[in-house]
Amino acid sequence: MKYPDIIDEIATHIVIVRGAEKVGFTLNPGCVEISAFSKHWPCLFPQHGPGRKHARRIELAPWQRPIVAVHPKALVRGLIHSDGNRHFNEVTRKLPSGPKRYRYSRYMFTNASTDILGIFTEALDTLGVHWTQTTPRTISVARRPDVAFLDTFVGPKS
Repeated sequence: MKYPDIIDEIATHIVIVRGAEKVGFTLNPGCVEISAFSKHWPCLFPQHGPGRKHARRIELAPWQRPIVAVHPKALVRGLIHSDGNRHFNEVTRKLPSGPKRYRYSRYMFTNASTDILGIFTEALDTLGVHWTQTTPRTISVARRPDVAFLDTFVGPKS
């Protein structure tokens, strides 16, 4: 099973938020579905709804904004762990003296929802992290000091 630490962390937070210890796990091809029944989930996550995320409005509820303002690192970490990665980028430049190879770490976050991309980049801005939009669906953080800063709290997917 991939990412057991992330799965355990999600289950722990479901128990904390929901106040009960019944969390279900279903192994599916390529993923683990974590579930817990509550009629109050729509109150806690008003962004959830029918249809594809990129085809409907996704925005933070007024009561969620102060929480994100206090905990932008947790939001960035969760978004990268769900729809992002940290990897090494390798680039070769042709110079008069011959090809020069560069290898550097960077974070990538990909999502089809422009609203979710906006929430992500707003949190990065709050943290003072420089980012670029490399494609309409992808945000990149590649500057060494910014990658090192994200490394202090994002951590590896494990």
